[in-house]
Amino acid sequence: MSQNGNSFALAYGDKMVGRAMETDQASINYQKGNRFSAALIDFGGNLFLGAVPQTLMGLGVVIPYFTVSVQGWIGGIVSVDSEHKSRFKNFKSTFYYFFVLLLQYIPYSLAIGAGIKCGIDFYNNNKKMNSLLIWKYRIPKTSLIDLGLVYILVVPLFFIASCFEFISTWNV
Repeated sequence: MSQNGNSFALAYGDKMVGRAMETDQASINYQKGNRFSAALIDFGGNLFLGAVPQTLMGLGVVIPYFTVSVQGWIGGIVSVDSEHKSRFKNFKSTFYYFFVLLLQYIPYSLAIGAGIKCGIDFYNNNKKMNSLLIWKYRIPKTSLIDLGLVYILVVPLFFIASCFEFISTWNV
């Protein structure tokens, strides 16, 4: 939408980016030249405000599909800069945009997928339960172990993504 000049998408993007530039601590630190602080704040936000809640929403199995569609839409909106020019104008800008998306897509996919897997295992493990007492329902231990192993990958991948996004000289 933003690549085609859709006024709704561009206005939404301007509002969202403007708000981020004023209130998002990662953006504020980046503007001040504190690139590593910006990367750490972005890392924490991606992990604790993004991936962990979406992993938990994965217990509901279908919920993350809606939140991911919103994330994708926002990713498309920011494919233009503040002057509404495409980030695909040259190789460096295009590479940076797609590589940051890929670096974030992988850990988000792992975290959300692990949550959905736990949700499916939870359902399969408890589908014969007849109790109204929620604490009687159980997630299989193997699912929780798998979730922990996935997060062993997710944490450093988010850190790498945030470092590339904020510290890389390719950030244009």
